[in-house]
Amino acid sequence: MSSFLRNPFSEKKQASDTEVVEITDDSDSITDHLSDKHLNDRFNHKTKRLLKPRHIHLIAIGGSIGTGLFVTIGSGLTKAGPAGLFMAFTIYSIVVLLVALSIGEVICYLPIDSPFISFAGRLVDPAFEVVAGYNFYIMVSLYIPFEITAVNGMIHFWRSDYSPAAAFVPQMVVYLALNIFAVKWYGESEFILSIGKLILAISLFIFTFVVMVGGNPQHDAFGFRYWNDPGAFAEYITDGTLGHFQGFLAALFNSCFVIVAPEYIGMVAGECINPREVLPVAFKTVVWRLIFFFIGGALSVGILVAYNDPLLVAAIANGAAGANVSPYVIAMKNLKIKVLPHIVNVLCISSAFSAVVFLLVL
Repeated sequence: MSSFLRNPFSEKKQASDTEVVEITDDSDSITDHLSDKHLNDRFNHKTKRLLKPRHIHLIAIGGSIGTGLFVTIGSGLTKAGPAGLFMAFTIYSIVVLLVALSIGEVICYLPIDSPFISFAGRLVDPAFEVVAGYNFYIMVSLYIPFEITAVNGMIHFWRSDYSPAAAFVPQMVVYLALNIFAVKWYGESEFILSIGKLILAISLFIFTFVVMVGGNPQHDAFGFRYWNDPGAFAEYITDGTLGHFQGFLAALFNSCFVIVAPEYIGMVAGECINPREVLPVAFKTVVWRLIFFFIGGALSVGILVAYNDPLLVAAIANGAAGANVSPYVIAMKNLKIKVLPHIVNVLCISSAFSAVVFLLVL
């Protein structure tokens, strides 16, 4: 515990206090001073603190939002129904909030590189730190290809008569460039892309409210109609109450993928300017991100589309491309709205692109 409580910002001073090493033999005493170059090499091999507060705040709000919130959330709706999906996202958001507050408190005290992985070694054991590091690496390695292929799938929303390499290669080149060059370019790119995701999320919530009260081409004020017909809960695998519970569990598993881990914002602690002032504010936004984006998103799709909607069920069963499987786009098609699906697909592409940029820098 004493090694964990050691402040990393005071390590250099501690090293300088003990830099004189006395070696005594039978003839005389020799005083050996560690060189300044040795100290600089030891303590300067770290990430550069170039991310400004505006970068951190936008990364905290939108950095972990990907295509799951806008597209794959429909899978949970078909299995659990609107109420089951809402309950699953609410419960898992509470779990994520508790984790975020716990790790945020420690990260704000020790804003070091790869904090939650380093804490595994400081608090438990170096072996546990190795396992945590490899576990995180495997998770990110699986998540990045998903988002890269998701971008290609969203382009299929318009056309598919091209080689997938035409979509994969440009993405990889841009990702490589943003991670090789200065961190400030990563910060600026994530800042701009996160604004796009905020615009998309807020626009979809406004769209949900407007159309549910009758502001649609059909002038149908449907409100919470789909919570009554076909119902608030869907049956999954089996019938009856057990089927409702199994649907809830399926939506809960879906929420684990959509509501990504809260430690992401902490991973940039080593690159943040003045982290002990900026990071606490960033972590405090987690609760609003969970309520507004994820719980609000689960509520919105349950309002817009019935869990047994033929277009939604067929799109998921047939592996439809891109935004064709999004509950928002399906609602727009049902309401005969022609332009908005294309806009949503463009912003979903930017969301998937931003998610990969964020993950690669971790």
